[in-house]
Amino acid sequence: MSFEEKRRRLISMLENERYIITDKVKKAMLKVPRELFVTEEYRNLSYSDRPLPIGHGQTISAPSIVAYMTELLKAEVGHKVLEIGTGSGYQAAVLAEVVAPDKIQKKFWGHVFSVERIPELAKLAIRNLSKAGYSNRVTVIVGDGTEGFKDEAPYDRIIVTAAAPDIPEPLLDQLKPGGIMVIPIGSKWEQNLVVIEKEQGERVKIRRDIDVIFVPLIGKHGWDEFCR
Repeated sequence: MSFEEKRRRLISMLENERYIITDKVKKAMLKVPRELFVTEEYRNLSYSDRPLPIGHGQTISAPSIVAYMTELLKAEVGHKVLEIGTGSGYQAAVLAEVVAPDKIQKKFWGHVFSVERIPELAKLAIRNLSKAGYSNRVTVIVGDGTEGFKDEAPYDRIIVTAAAPDIPEPLLDQLKPGGIMVIPIGSKWEQNLVVIEKEQGERVKIRRDIDVIFVPLIGKHGWDEFCR
């Protein structure tokens, strides 16, 4: 069975299980070739619904979680998105398909800015995104993701793909009024996906969603390297 056939079967399953709800997320998940974002040794598992190692103690998230977080984010064409934790670049590519689909003229495109703390993974993501055709819609930055990326702030949407002990204040500051942030919050071993909506006047509405397990968010406003 080809990768494309496996992808269609997986997306159909995720739709049936309600991880995928909207047409825009379905189209994005169908378009992005996950096999280009996994390591060679795990390529045959590209369309199994499971996280896979990508080196440096990090993983590419299960497709169901990528789809679900993308749904929670409610991104739209033209949005500027900040992603914290690029990994191999897969989630960034899916978001790029939502905010800057290739069927839309470039002048209406949004953009994804993605911060990765591990330089080797940032290089891997840049290669993967280029190979898959997303280098003009995703910018990868090496840095402390808990500090966000002030140069392009504020953002319509922020997504964090590593677990924080609490909401990093710089990320909240860099979210536009009316914007949404999705982030795993909790202990080092288990977390909730948390949806934060920033209302006018800097008030925030916080909603806890499903239980998840992510690698820790390392940085000044997250865990330290020893997860303290």
